[in-house]
Amino acid sequence: MTNKKIKIALFALAMTFFAVGVTEFISVGVLPSVAHEFNLTTSIAGLITTLYALGVALGAPVLTLLTNNLIKKKVISGALLIFVLAHLIIALAPNFLTVLVGRFIAGAAHGLLFALSSSIAAELVGESKQARAIAYIFSGFTIATAIGAPLGTSISSFIGWRIPFMIIAFLGFIAFILNTLILPVDAKNNDKLKIKTQLKLFSHQHILLTLIITILGYGGTFAAFTYLSPILEKVTHVKTNYISLILVIYGVAIAIGNNLGGKFGNNKPVKVLFNIFLIQAIALFAFYFTASNLILAILNIIVLGLLAFMSVPVLQSYILSLAKSYQPEAIDMASSLNISSFSWGIVLGSFVGGKVIDRIDLKHTAIAAGLLVTIAIVLTIIEFKLERERLSN
Repeated sequence: MTNKKIKIALFALAMTFFAVGVTEFISVGVLPSVAHEFNLTTSIAGLITTLYALGVALGAPVLTLLTNNLIKKKVISGALLIFVLAHLIIALAPNFLTVLVGRFIAGAAHGLLFALSSSIAAELVGESKQARAIAYIFSGFTIATAIGAPLGTSISSFIGWRIPFMIIAFLGFIAFILNTLILPVDAKNNDKLKIKTQLKLFSHQHILLTLIITILGYGGTFAAFTYLSPILEKVTHVKTNYISLILVIYGVAIAIGNNLGGKFGNNKPVKVLFNIFLIQAIALFAFYFTASNLILAILNIIVLGLLAFMSVPVLQSYILSLAKSYQPEAIDMASSLNISSFSWGIVLGSFVGGKVIDRIDLKHTAIAAGLLVTIAIVLTIIEFKLERERLSN
């Protein structure tokens, strides 16, 4: 493919990530409206987030395993149609159970889309540029956190929570058209692999360690991010009207950090991850002290935003490189497992943060988040040894 066609194909994949990004983060904004319509407690309504994350965590590896011998372009198109259908189910849901079913289906489609899109992006550009390509398609996701999700939240507050899900279905359909027309047919996986062959990935300690690092690193991000709004309201004492603005600033920082991660992640990825996690841990611990001061809190939040997704393209690119070294016939499965690990990180971070709030207070979520990332740092030190052994073979 020519460079121009590669860029267009990557744009189609980035559009997919944008649609998915909006729906993942919009749940926080529509939660009060959903709870009110179906007469639910806030904790029960929060299942729209939990079921979505569970759909991603289970859908990524399971669906990738089931579709490993199909043409990737067709699988991507099929997953996008399911994504669109799921959001129509949510938008037209007569009861809360139907909403949850739609969210789980959408999450499962998300997992498959992210796993295959990462592999396709890597195939299009080659290993030397794969971290940057993955960062580019993930930019659609990060832009959604900065622009799409807050905009969707505003729409839901004026004309109801169902309309944003209709809009997401429309965005998914646009992504379907773009991917169907633009994605190269040769980005495929026609090898009929046995499930046993795919599951051999778990026999490689280097790959397992990287997946655990993904869970802990991303868990640290979400132990703080999940409760950022109440921290700003109750600890920093920001007026409710201005919290959305700070979240937009945080989202813009995420987009910038994701791009930087793509630039740095191709060379010495383990060293890059170590540095990212080290600075992130320091920033999270610092947030415990800065959260009560508006100016310092905003500056700290910008730093946290820059670091929140900086490790994502590095980790996703690195897991593909490891799969090529240890189990080259199971690259898509490795990609899906790392996508699943990101979701388990969200579940872990949200759970840990929630427990800290119940037993201590909001401010200490920053300490808990910092500790999770610190464990990731320790494991990254161990990974240095494994990486040296891999490169020497």
